[in-house]
Amino acid sequence: MSPRLKQFMAALVTGLGAWSCVAAPALPALGVKGDAVTVSGISSGGYMAVQYQVAYSRQVKGAGVLAAGPYDCAEGSTWRALVNCMSPTRWAPVPEVGEIRARMESRARLGLIDPPAGLADDRVWVLTGASDHTVERPVVDALVDFYRNWMPAESVTLVTLPEAGHAMISVTDPSPNACSTSEPPFINRCGDFDAAGELLKYLLGPLQAPAALARQTGLQTFDQAPFIRGLPADAGLAGQGFVYVPASCRSGGCQVHVAFHGCRQGEDQVGRRFVEGAGYNRWAESNRLVVLYPQVAARNGLAAGSWRWMVNPKGCWDWWGYASADYATRNGLQLEAVHKMLQRLAEPPGR
Repeated sequence: MSPRLKQFMAALVTGLGAWSCVAAPALPALGVKGDAVTVSGISSGGYMAVQYQVAYSRQVKGAGVLAAGPYDCAEGSTWRALVNCMSPTRWAPVPEVGEIRARMESRARLGLIDPPAGLADDRVWVLTGASDHTVERPVVDALVDFYRNWMPAESVTLVTLPEAGHAMISVTDPSPNACSTSEPPFINRCGDFDAAGELLKYLLGPLQAPAALARQTGLQTFDQAPFIRGLPADAGLAGQGFVYVPASCRSGGCQVHVAFHGCRQGEDQVGRRFVEGAGYNRWAESNRLVVLYPQVAARNGLAAGSWRWMVNPKGCWDWWGYASADYATRNGLQLEAVHKMLQRLAEPPGR
């Protein structure tokens, strides 16, 4: 039996076993304010946050982006993603804003994304670390230029941390990496800088001080399958995601924020380190904010229950086309799934 056939049979057997597993609970209907969503993300999650904001600009009112570049930077190419959009050179530069604008306007005319004019009243918070050599500074500068093409300059802020590596900067994680580190789980401590708190305050306005502790019962798992066309694995997504629900939000009326993890930060690779340690939950608890943590699953070839061949070994969000060719539009499997999750959260409580 060939090695590839052995891999296929192993995946098939595993998949048959997985189908018998009990699914996570359903995502609750919470009556959140579905027309005033904010999003954020680190690295591939930052690219995903930008994609979601552009695709659903009528719904999104702000984005926090750590270590990522402009919308559809990769243009469906793994090579462009790795070079132009992470470590650009003179011969492989970051795309010009004019190129991206033309592509967005064309997609808007076809109804594939919301009209770009919906970005005009958004606020955007961007972070880069001077020791981040994974996503280089010119890429982040291109992101800022991109946003300022659509909205007033004063609505976009760029924060540079002199020592920071490629990571989520948190004061919550109990065992973070040193500030300049760019290693798993990609959660660093840089003095008292609280990236989640800073971006939420910029996007949402004045907030109450964070709770001393997030409630253990506030963080819930949910089944991602109902929001996906086909199997979660066929979209590159994990079987379950997470949502943080403050007790004050169970009866409705809260705001909602989507936090996209970065590569190698999903539950399958770091457990709950990102959803518990990135720093959002304490702010959510004291400010009537629901936080949605959708999850990607790493894979390299076949996966349990899936007949598709997919290469995403680091568990990144799809910002170059590994899951679907229309990844950066509302037809993209992952964007569509997150949108449906938010629609579910916006339904009246008890439904």
